Amino acid sequence: MATRLRHIAIIVPDPETAAKFFEDAFGMTRAGTARRGIYMTDGTMNVALLGKEAPEEEIGLYHFGMWVDDLDAAEKQVIKAGGKYLAGRPTSPNSYYEAKYQDPLGIVFDLTHSGWKGAVKEVEPVKS
Repeated sequence: MATRLRHIAIIVPDPETAAKFFEDAFGMTRAGTARRGIYMTDGTMNVALLGKEAPEEEIGLYHFGMWVDDLDAAEKQVIKAGGKYLAGRPTSPNSYYEAKYQDPLGIVFDLTHSGWKGAVKEVEPVKS
């Protein structure tokens, strides 16, 4: 089963300031807005810069996301490896939605079959 890391969410004190930094420092561009922040992209990866919603949320890495070919098969593999389902399911084969899971150490991650704005599933290899 192929999985591709294509999404990282970071909790930041100010999404607009963080987005400007990602533009100026890394040359990333805005791919859109999230419910609580801004999506940035380098053309392959999507980085969500999210504002704090709850006092217990720490600034820093919030979760990462894996783009999979088959969500059901990937979920079975995650559960077999000791992970657990947390929340979210797509409502149709064409819907954009990610399902959240947690690994045995408590790290939260998403699985999606449809991806994120500004991220691409496959990357062309560099030819030398």
